[in-house]
Amino acid sequence: MFKKKLLSTFKKSFFIGFSAFLFGTGAYILAPKASASPGFFEYQWDPEPGYKRLKYYQSSSKRNERSTYYFFLRGIERKEDIEKLTIAVPDYFEAKIKTKNLSLCKVKVGGYTARTRCLKNIPSLIKVNDKQTIIEIYPEKAIPNNKDNYAVVMKVFNPRKRGMFQIQALSQKGGDIPISTYLGTWNIDVQ
Repeated sequence: MFKKKLLSTFKKSFFIGFSAFLFGTGAYILAPKASASPGFFEYQWDPEPGYKRLKYYQSSSKRNERSTYYFFLRGIERKEDIEKLTIAVPDYFEAKIKTKNLSLCKVKVGGYTARTRCLKNIPSLIKVNDKQTIIEIYPEKAIPNNKDNYAVVMKVFNPRKRGMFQIQALSQKGGDIPISTYLGTWNIDVQ
């Protein structure tokens, strides 16, 4: 009698323990894994008083992989019409930036349910300097100061070296004395 009760208790304990083990491993396998999205958390030790972070989309953040960058110029970030856009790329961003792989477009900013895509290409003259540190964009018509979103689209192979790259945007409005205005900085991460 005692042996039967002990055997029954052992079977119940074994069944409960084994069930908990299977449930735990199944829940671990099926549970969504945490992943960091680019630009989700950013910290600067001593940010400059005029620093402004701009939004972007990067199709791939892996080294040496083909990637499409959308550098957004949202309506709330523009204070005036833009007749010339200058993008300063750090010299240690070792990617070959070609004029034919750059464009300016009116964009629909994507999210969880929709993809980022260009709605209308803006005809513009694009120049890249020899060191590939300055990109100058002259739109045919000035980018108006309204609520529409625009983006500079850049298709490149990511650099060999990983790191964080700060790409700055400056705008210019026409006039007698053209003055460049700081728009903000895109913080690109290559892993």
